[in-house]
Amino acid sequence: MEAVKKYQIGKLVKIASITILGTLLLTISAKVKIPFYPVPMTMQTFVVLFLGMAFGYKIGLLTVSLYLFEGIVGLPVFANSPEKGIGLVYFTGPTMGYLIGFLIAVSLTGYFKYEKNFIYIFIKLLFAVSFIYIFGLLWLGNLIGWDKPIFKFGAQPFLLAELFKLLLLVTLSPYIKKIKKII
Repeated sequence: MEAVKKYQIGKLVKIASITILGTLLLTISAKVKIPFYPVPMTMQTFVVLFLGMAFGYKIGLLTVSLYLFEGIVGLPVFANSPEKGIGLVYFTGPTMGYLIGFLIAVSLTGYFKYEKNFIYIFIKLLFAVSFIYIFGLLWLGNLIGWDKPIFKFGAQPFLLAELFKLLLLVTLSPYIKKIKKII
């Protein structure tokens, strides 16, 4: 019985450590940015998809949820915080839809099975990341008005960089699968 408790405690410590490390990775990726209006270009989408691929949908979703919680309670984890505000005020700004999309993207990415076929991997990642942009554009349109060029502001500037990130993840996918086996 004691061995079971030690195993469970060890597993919980491992999951907690991975989750905290993942939120740190997300925070760093948020701070690596190219300023655009109204949404900055960051490496967050890369890390969100990486977390799903490496940790699976349960730990990936836990990690992204903790990251969003950290930001909502006021820790400066988001891309433009603390410069443009912190907490719930920042969260409900122009990037909220993208941040909510992270939850769906990490879940889908973690749920998918990754075979050796790079084309299938690319299509699955493209499908998952599209939810970040769909939620982002829907929120942005509601926030700044549908009469504005929402796609031009909220997606078009990022598409080439997103393609690069997806191709990088596809290339790294055999190594990422090895991380998943450890966990």
